[in-house]
Amino acid sequence: MSMESLTANVDPAVLLDDLIVRTETHKHADAVVIRPDDVAEVMTRLKRDAGYDHLSCLIAQEYQDRFESVYYLKRYDDPTDEFGVVVPTSRDNPVSESAASVYPTANWHEREAYDLVGIEYEGHPDLRRILLPDAWQGHPLSLEYDQDRPQIVEFSEHANPLAEHGREDETMFINIGPHHPATHGVLHLKVVLDGEQVADLDTDLGYLHRCEEQCCQSGTYRHQIMPYPDRWDYASAGILNEWAYARAAEHIADLEVPEYAQVLRTMSAELCRMCAHFLALGTFCLDVYGDFTAVFMYAMRDRERIQKILEELTGQRMMFNYFRLGGVVWDIPDPREDFFELTRDFLDVLPAAIEEYHDLITTNEIFQVRTVDVGVLEPETAKAYGCTGPVARGSGIDCDLRRDDPYGYYPHLDWDVVTEDGCDNYSRLLVRMREVEQSARIVEQCINLLEEWPEDERELQSNVPRTLRPDRDAETYRAVEAAKGELGIYLRSDGTDSPARFKIRSPCFHNLSALHKLAEGEYVADMIASLGSLDIILGEVDR
Repeated sequence: MSMESLTANVDPAVLLDDLIVRTETHKHADAVVIRPDDVAEVMTRLKRDAGYDHLSCLIAQEYQDRFESVYYLKRYDDPTDEFGVVVPTSRDNPVSESAASVYPTANWHEREAYDLVGIEYEGHPDLRRILLPDAWQGHPLSLEYDQDRPQIVEFSEHANPLAEHGREDETMFINIGPHHPATHGVLHLKVVLDGEQVADLDTDLGYLHRCEEQCCQSGTYRHQIMPYPDRWDYASAGILNEWAYARAAEHIADLEVPEYAQVLRTMSAELCRMCAHFLALGTFCLDVYGDFTAVFMYAMRDRERIQKILEELTGQRMMFNYFRLGGVVWDIPDPREDFFELTRDFLDVLPAAIEEYHDLITTNEIFQVRTVDVGVLEPETAKAYGCTGPVARGSGIDCDLRRDDPYGYYPHLDWDVVTEDGCDNYSRLLVRMREVEQSARIVEQCINLLEEWPEDERELQSNVPRTLRPDRDAETYRAVEAAKGELGIYLRSDGTDSPARFKIRSPCFHNLSALHKLAEGEYVADMIASLGSLDIILGEVDR
């Protein structure tokens, strides 16, 4: 029997028996409540002895009588095996032990929790703000935050982090971004170079922070939240974002989705995935080649073809707002034959376009020199930093929530999960190119089904109450396989028609946290390519 099989059979509650204060049952997973000074030991046992190698999400929240950190753990080989660890602290002393020594991805998780809610994590390697300036006063998601308080943002001179190691005279500190096209948005990289090689890298976020979680906490489940997700990953992947919220809200409110609507959801989501991957392909080649080449324009051409299809279906080119809780807002536009013809025309020309990309990119010797064995991310490192999606699959990690935690119409369709074991920039590009082909297979099967679906059975939405009020203190975390990876939503209900806590688990945020591992020792130009290979969107990183 393999070690994975042995750890999968371990009962976490038995494993932690001497450390558990009490147990809880969340709607999607069992959870245990532990003391704040036992976090590292609990996490070590769960990772080492129970096989929970994926810290999926950390939620920090404040109640009237306590602060609380909730860690949700999964296993990469079975994401349906979920387990929660709840760590309450007093309001007077919100200090909890850090999990970063066990799960490196907890570094950014806990920094965000400290920044926005105000929980401190003892033993954290670098506990400072991550989305707001260091001198910011207060924590915006705490109950006592004064949003009218004036803020003064101080400027501090950048210090060389290698100075204490006696290397200051050998190195050069440079700022890349936040206003630079190669950073894929307003991202600031503090880079220390040893000659032309990266000796140290610190990622500075928050330039596009828009309080999306707080906005959603102010909206109602049924009507006011759904338009927001389109604006997280705003580069054509909006329907995938909408599905993440829909899946969580439908789970906490026990809503069903008609089969016909599931087919429409699956088709539209895969069209969005192709759109996002074409944009990733074009901009990555832009980063590698350094100018607007034919590849970028070809990628925009094919992305535009898909956007026309999505515009016909949803009425919008980017901010789709197509999903509704319990289904979708409307059916295929009339005449239906025109929509199917438009979609099939695109699917017919796609194979030749993919061959064109291979001729231009993957067989190009210059491109191979710039990407093969560059930006290497080993599988264990990718798991340690919570990487998912094409970034993880480009490191040979066979994980995909569409297959491993089935939702929508995916279980009824014929398609394959794409992996590459090169672990480098080249492999991540190949995964996205091959995933476009798999998405096309899914879309073709969906339109075949939609064409033949009996007219009197085309149900778009289930019977959803006008006002949704999930049970008080109900908690759930649900995720979908977005274009960038695991996009998850945590919801906690207080019995009203708005969530008490709304947390977004961004795949871009976690994939970006591994950049310093990809860039270490690389030339600065290759660091830019490695950043591009992660395919981040800052609207989703900062939220």
